[in-house]
Amino acid sequence: MSARGKPGPRRRCAWAGAVEVGPDGGSGDGPMAAYHDREWGVPAHDDRLLFEMLILEGAQAGLSWSTILKKREAYREAFDNFDIPRVAAYGEEKFAELLGNPGIVRNRLKVRAAAKNARAFLEIQKEFGSFDAYLWGFVHGVPVNPGFKALSEIPTRDALSDAVSKDLKKRGMSFVGTTIIYAYLQAVGVINAHTADCFRWGEIVDSRI
Repeated sequence: MSARGKPGPRRRCAWAGAVEVGPDGGSGDGPMAAYHDREWGVPAHDDRLLFEMLILEGAQAGLSWSTILKKREAYREAFDNFDIPRVAAYGEEKFAELLGNPGIVRNRLKVRAAAKNARAFLEIQKEFGSFDAYLWGFVHGVPVNPGFKALSEIPTRDALSDAVSKDLKKRGMSFVGTTIIYAYLQAVGVINAHTADCFRWGEIVDSRI
């Protein structure tokens, strides 16, 4: 509390830009802060969003997340708002169109992987009823809350990401290595990797009580 009895500034994960935010949170510090404050680490259960984030995390390989975040709207337009059956049906004509689109990462392997992964995604939906049921089954529906105290404590992979990565590869997906999948699991809230001093860590934990 401040000297006047009002809530003082709260801390944000260091990677998200400005470290301190006002008592009401907010996201006026740029797209990374907005993404951190509104979306990152929130448990996601919508298959379309889970597919979108899987493709975007794969697109990030070798790049920064800020780069992908700036291109997110262009990705949504280019990939038909990540409509899974439509992406699964992409062929050579669509691949050529995507590779000519300056709004996305024009990497041939990544572009083709999106369609390949969409087809595997559809098969998982058939087997489990939804990708949501498949993914959250790895943690029995309960998010992992490590309570990392500092950014330096957060690993780039763990046993969970190893297991998910291995299974997705077995099912035919590409750009789903364990490091990519660890970032993905953080993004969609399977792992709450907000540091314990971040105002969002407690809010996300409390929202599930």
